[in-house]
Amino acid sequence: MLPSFFQIWEGGNMRLQDKVAIVTGGASGMGKSTVHKFLDEGACVVVADFNEETGAETIQEAQANGYGDRARFIKVDVSIEDDIAAMIDCAVDEFGKADIVFNNAGVGGAIGPLTETTTESWDYTMDVLAKGVFLGIKHAARHMISRGEGGSIINTASIAGLSGDGGPMIYSAAKAAVISMTKSAAVELARDKIRVNAICPGFIATPLAAVGRDRVAETQVNFAKSQPWPEFGDGVHIAGAALFLASEDARFVTGEHIVVDGGLTAAGPELSRRFPRGSARDSRVVGVTKGSTGEAADITRLDV
Repeated sequence: MLPSFFQIWEGGNMRLQDKVAIVTGGASGMGKSTVHKFLDEGACVVVADFNEETGAETIQEAQANGYGDRARFIKVDVSIEDDIAAMIDCAVDEFGKADIVFNNAGVGGAIGPLTETTTESWDYTMDVLAKGVFLGIKHAARHMISRGEGGSIINTASIAGLSGDGGPMIYSAAKAAVISMTKSAAVELARDKIRVNAICPGFIATPLAAVGRDRVAETQVNFAKSQPWPEFGDGVHIAGAALFLASEDARFVTGEHIVVDGGLTAAGPELSRRFPRGSARDSRVVGVTKGSTGEAADITRLDV
């Protein structure tokens, strides 16, 4: 029997009906796509992001789509534990609970030859990409354990965490740490029916990857050429994976990392021969990029 219009309107077929989700880095790129997907599927969503301007834009879009009563914004620096605790409190205060926490906030972080990379660049990159995920898991788990109703924790890793060829060294190390933390946390939290999984995006054309909104179109074309699948990766592809992991469809899935990369890693050495990459050692710049945080990158050109 087909569902009635009333059932659909009331969320009868919505996969996250009556769920409350938190998305860090939710005001741009993959996070923003996931916020919209979760709202479409019936969830209440806390958009946690460092950038207040894009955060306000995301809430305005939710309001324009009729979801304003189910979306809230909070400014969060994921490397600060008090901010993460406040983020959980925001979900509880506004919506009564947190069923889903998507630890997605990210930056490009340290770039350049490792011999020229500073400990400050290491600390900044690890603080956002690894420590931020650890804190997100920690405080999500505390809340979910206390409620006793399980939950889903999703972490953004990367194909860079699967291979030394996947990205700048510190970024790759941080993402490898996320994959390892995901597995360990999944084992520890299984008795509480808290699922912990990771998503490993490939080349996804976001403002972070494009180093600015004005270069996204150029990045989309380049990314589409660098993988077997003939279309560029987009935030909606990550949102789809996040929806699966957040939903009851994945109730027996934990400790996994799902690769979403248009076949890039599957192609392996064959693709590497077609699209050889330069080494970070050949880079003529060093420093840190800060993605869509709203803060300027700190880049120094090396002497030629």
